[in-house]
Amino acid sequence: MPSETSKPSSSLDLFALTWRLPIIVWQLLFFVGPLLFMIAMSFFLVKNYRMVEAFETVNWVKMLGRGYFWDSYVLTLGLALLSTIVATVVAFPAAFALAFKVSEQVRRWAIFLLIIPFFTSYLVRIFSWYVILAEAGVINAVLGELGLGPFTMLNTKFGTIVGYLTLTLPLVVILQTVSLANIDPRLVQAAQNLGCSPVRTIYAVIIPAAKTGLIIAALFCFILSFGDFVSPYYLGGSKPPTLPILIIDTTKSGQQWPRAAVVAVIMMVTLLSIAFAAITFAYRKRASR
Repeated sequence: MPSETSKPSSSLDLFALTWRLPIIVWQLLFFVGPLLFMIAMSFFLVKNYRMVEAFETVNWVKMLGRGYFWDSYVLTLGLALLSTIVATVVAFPAAFALAFKVSEQVRRWAIFLLIIPFFTSYLVRIFSWYVILAEAGVINAVLGELGLGPFTMLNTKFGTIVGYLTLTLPLVVILQTVSLANIDPRLVQAAQNLGCSPVRTIYAVIIPAAKTGLIIAALFCFILSFGDFVSPYYLGGSKPPTLPILIIDTTKSGQQWPRAAVVAVIMMVTLLSIAFAAITFAYRKRASR
């Protein structure tokens, strides 16, 4: 009897492994493999503009010992965090309206319209902001009619945040909308019947019920912003550089690919740590009182 009960279990495990195998192979080939190679390359040396295989810590010592690296690290982390906060706050009213205030058909069309920007190249969308944010652009022209400005918005941190939001805001709205739309409406009705005000209902019922989706949306926003090169380069002026720009500058300086690999590894470790912490918090169950 024990052998008969264990046989279906083993066949089930083999069946599950067969379906999981493609994603495992994909992750090994296109994530784990390149990541391990990048870590190994960070210990290589550059001699006569050519990489030499070695195991030296000189690249780590030089990069982590430079003040400009930590300045870029703090700047990149701060801009990504600010972009995440702004996107989350701006997206929530739109997602709330789509989830609770409109019909399902309108919600579907709205999500479709939010997907359309991704049909266009991100670089093209960023360059379109030149016309809007320039000193002689649309915004300053409108402000000029009101006797204000002109304001410098290009080559500033404000321009970088605008670029980050161009990349992430539609995605955050979609993820928040899907999360809020899956909330059981009876919870909201029960809160209202118990005398909760609309603001308290959002704070005490809706946000806790949609916590996982809201955190995942914010995490996507942070990851995309933290690793983005286009916005800080073309809208932010690249001075001071963020970490992705620092990688490009490092590779151009004497073909220092190993030192650029150090920056890339630090970025990956930071993103993996934040992602692990965020997902752990998102799926952590509330302690019962």
